[in-house]
Amino acid sequence: MASIACRQLHKTYDQKTAVLQPFDLEIDDGEFIVLLGPSGCGKSTLLRMVAGLEDISSGELLIGQNVVNDLPARERNVAMVFQNYALYPHMTVYDNIAFGLRRLKVPAVEIDRRVREVAAILSLDALLERKPRAMSGGQQQRTAIARAMIKTPQVFLFDEPLSNLDAKLRAQLRADIKRLHRRLRTTTLYVTYDQLEAMTLADRVVLMKGGHIEQIGTPAELYNHPRTLFAAGFIGTPAMNFIDGVIEKVDGQTVLACAGYRWPLASSRFASLAAGHKVVFGLRPNHLRAAAADTPGAAGVHGLRCVVDLVELLGAEALISFQCGQVNLSALLPAHGAGGDAQPGQALALAFDEAHMHLFDADSGLVLAAVE
Repeated sequence: MASIACRQLHKTYDQKTAVLQPFDLEIDDGEFIVLLGPSGCGKSTLLRMVAGLEDISSGELLIGQNVVNDLPARERNVAMVFQNYALYPHMTVYDNIAFGLRRLKVPAVEIDRRVREVAAILSLDALLERKPRAMSGGQQQRTAIARAMIKTPQVFLFDEPLSNLDAKLRAQLRADIKRLHRRLRTTTLYVTYDQLEAMTLADRVVLMKGGHIEQIGTPAELYNHPRTLFAAGFIGTPAMNFIDGVIEKVDGQTVLACAGYRWPLASSRFASLAAGHKVVFGLRPNHLRAAAADTPGAAGVHGLRCVVDLVELLGAEALISFQCGQVNLSALLPAHGAGGDAQPGQALALAFDEAHMHLFDADSGLVLAAVE
């Protein structure tokens, strides 16, 4: 196992197209890091640079204490699992897993011991004599993971390994990967565009945008304390609600004027905001609730009224869509009662606590008043 250090890494194509901006990241030995972001943000490029499959334009990459910029991929002691399973179709599961060790001329007895040990960890014991075409997608991907794992690498690299699987298999394999990491504690770098994978697997999430780090932290930190509009909108399902607003001052009190409402803000975290400051108000759908008649107006509680446009039943919860001014918003409510059983066209009163409000600068997108 080993730490990874990216120091001012830079990647350009044709000496002008910058895919990765100067990039700095320290990954501790045994840590599980997820690179998350939209297509084209540079996450897979970074993974391939660590693997030795992409040249580094400038900067330093260290695995352990060694600079590996010019080290061939085969000498980096890393193992990579790809989106496509890349199994040899004419070989059995046993032979696919053993292939790398046979190339290294490891004794047959040792190969057999290690293949069966790895197969037991990934529940492949009963499948060792099957060929890939006789297996499900999840079983094939577990075979690919076993093939990477058997070489006992310093670093595991995963490039969107679950994207070809259906929802049930993705959930099952996520759990398998999590248990595997807990058991082996191998340093892991995992690339995905799926925030659910990032939130459930990562020790820390590196949220990327345009070749640079937008925010880095634990899943809870990114969800509860987004530092930018992009981070707030990318993390969380259903997505955070956003409404443009402006700050007013009335008799020394801070007021948010927003979508026809004027909400006085009692918390001290809003006190320093200047009158006229254009902001974006953010609130997660699960922080809205059906309001009792006397709820809005209580200290730190604000309300709004809406007409239900769409109701999506999600099981125990219902996602209520509605318009606030010209903006489409949503609320996640209990499916039975408390507003979740509302029908399209029905008027609904909603309330939210000031403690859950996020305010971002309308121009820079940076957070102004972070949730405590």
